[in-house]
Amino acid sequence: MAKGILGKKLGMTQIFNAEGLLIPVTVIEAGPCTVVQKKTLEKDSYLAVQLGFGERRERLVNKPEAGHFAKAKVKPTRVLREVRFNPDEEFAKLNVGDSVDVSIFHEGETVDVTATSRGKGFQGSIKRHNQGRGRMSHGSKYHRRVGSHGSIAPARVFKGRPMPGRMGGERVTIQNLEVVKVDTDRNLLLVKGSVPGVKGSLVIIRNSVKA
Repeated sequence: MAKGILGKKLGMTQIFNAEGLLIPVTVIEAGPCTVVQKKTLEKDSYLAVQLGFGERRERLVNKPEAGHFAKAKVKPTRVLREVRFNPDEEFAKLNVGDSVDVSIFHEGETVDVTATSRGKGFQGSIKRHNQGRGRMSHGSKYHRRVGSHGSIAPARVFKGRPMPGRMGGERVTIQNLEVVKVDTDRNLLLVKGSVPGVKGSLVIIRNSVKA
């Protein structure tokens, strides 16, 4: 991972590009993030920076967290996440206390966005796994049920069988999303297409690994 930033999903809108085409975009409040800790090869066996995002009142921080922020000499933040990097990349120059803002990205660049998907509760196998349904004609008693659970001989249901259950609420990464606009004055990042999660949820934006 070369670079990354934490942000908050604000919602979706649409804008016009230079050719007059309408583009659906997701608006993300990206940063500013503070470097709270820096992982090194000698001490931690890998390279990464720990970024803090969002304001947090000091009275809501417990003693271990307070000591962690006091050691870095930074104000407490609501969220802490790590972003890995290689020794020859730009993030290797960051030190504890530095700030990372949305200016690390530019228009036309592709990014990977990670977030927790919207929870949909308990759902059937048709919605959850895109299974087909039975006939809806008169006399049919099979409409939206699961169907066969497998062969008879093992006398058990194999692991991995698509079944009804809780849907959503999982960590999802959408790859190769185009950065349409970068607003450094308001710390806004406009990304083409949709992004997982509800409004106000935490998102992690990294440069695309398959670009």
